[in-house]
Amino acid sequence: MRRNKRERQALLTETIKENPFITDEELADKFTVSVQTIRLDRLELSIPELRERIKNVAERTFEDEVRSLPIDEVIGEIIDMDLDQSAISILDIRKEHVFKRNQIARGHHLFAQANSLAVAVINDELALTAKANIRFTRSVKEGERVVAKAKVIHIDEDNGRTLVEVTSFVNSEIVFKGDFEMYRSHV
Repeated sequence: MRRNKRERQALLTETIKENPFITDEELADKFTVSVQTIRLDRLELSIPELRERIKNVAERTFEDEVRSLPIDEVIGEIIDMDLDQSAISILDIRKEHVFKRNQIARGHHLFAQANSLAVAVINDELALTAKANIRFTRSVKEGERVVAKAKVIHIDEDNGRTLVEVTSFVNSEIVFKGDFEMYRSHV
């Protein structure tokens, strides 16, 4: 059912407030309008694009939670965090992340996303990577979104080490897997 502009914009505002991670394409499908119409509506309503909305939510939500490093030093955008348990971040692969000749993401960006997430999930003022065992399982291309999921596997109170497993996905396909042994100042 097509709605008039005023109704659509009111519903658009409410929908984005409920789910700030919804894409313009999903909104266009939901309201049966073009993506361009959604973008124009957002512009009129001063609603930022998805990337900015994610960044704003992450900064507001996790600014006080992440203890081991400033939130702006995390590579990617943290979208979920439970200290000493688990964390999730997303990284949109753009032109500056890829090799010019083949548009494949440089490995150090995927590693940096996973490593900084492993540091951020530690509930301590000081968290450092002591050892990492990593595997790249497929190339990531420009335009793809990498979702990294960190899970704390074990906290060794005796030697101040924490084992964090990070798995990165594009859609549902694993593209990176890493086991990070993290040093922490105290447990």
